[in-house]
Amino acid sequence: MVNPVLVEVTRGALVESRHRGMIAVADAAGGLVYAAGDIEAAVFPRSACKAIQALPLVESGAADAYDFGNREIALSASSHSGEDAHAALAAEMLGRAGRGVEDLECGAHWSFQQPVLIHQARTREMPDALCNNCSGKHAGFVCACCHQGIDPKGYTGYDHPLQAQIREAMADVTGALVGTDVCGVDGCNIPTYAVPLKALARGFARMATGEGLSPTRARAARRIIDAAMAEPYYVAGTGRACTALMEMAPGRIFAKTGAEGVFCAVLPEQGLGIALKCEDGTTRAAEAMVAAVLARLLADDAALSERLRLMADSGLKNWNGTDVGRVRAVLP
Repeated sequence: MVNPVLVEVTRGALVESRHRGMIAVADAAGGLVYAAGDIEAAVFPRSACKAIQALPLVESGAADAYDFGNREIALSASSHSGEDAHAALAAEMLGRAGRGVEDLECGAHWSFQQPVLIHQARTREMPDALCNNCSGKHAGFVCACCHQGIDPKGYTGYDHPLQAQIREAMADVTGALVGTDVCGVDGCNIPTYAVPLKALARGFARMATGEGLSPTRARAARRIIDAAMAEPYYVAGTGRACTALMEMAPGRIFAKTGAEGVFCAVLPEQGLGIALKCEDGTTRAAEAMVAAVLARLLADDAALSERLRLMADSGLKNWNGTDVGRVRAVLP
């Protein structure tokens, strides 16, 4: 199946680039509300599924034992920009379990956001693992291990007990089979599993509604979604799409990006989960796609829908500030 063009990039009056992709919007039973492209195709959700990966932290009682509030839980499901507040909170989370940066197995990198990178370069010689955009998630992993009496060493390995818990949660929430045959290694060194896009959308609807999940898992899932919506800065950061989308409609939109053009979102009021992928892995296209889908689903709120539509059809400027074109979603 050839996926449709869902985003166009113009320069002047001409289309300069086209991005193909697929989108699934589903309820907790798997009923489709909207679909485009090959939604049965298996995709690696990458960081877009971090809310699911955070379930053991909450379900095990670790979040309560270490007195984690919305900020800490949001950071545990984040791909943060490495701003000072993000790194500091990740360090604090580890400290509550008697651990430190040396326990993180995610690796270190400079921020992907240019202003933050410049600040980091001015204030430190090299980045450490707390600067990694996944350090909040990994701090949550370490804390989940410590609370359960599991040695966190090697927690990124496929055979580690924590990864078995995450694998079970991923299978339960999405309804997809996950194992070595669909496993890859993510950028932060943990296993990542390719699942059908439709199953991912259904899984996020379940995260919001609790339908199809055990009472304990349903409560934990909604707590994670609510924490992210309450503290969107700690899910991404200054100027980031995830944060902007959740700030537009507090408590009404959950949104989380992943590498290689993936985005997942939830509309709790409607009980809908959204999963999409830009086929060529381009983030700018995935951001336009998710904004366009949300604008369509929230059409009853004219003002909010218009703000989302403007995000889905945004201008391009050159380094001189001149308008040169647009990035625009063209959903069927």
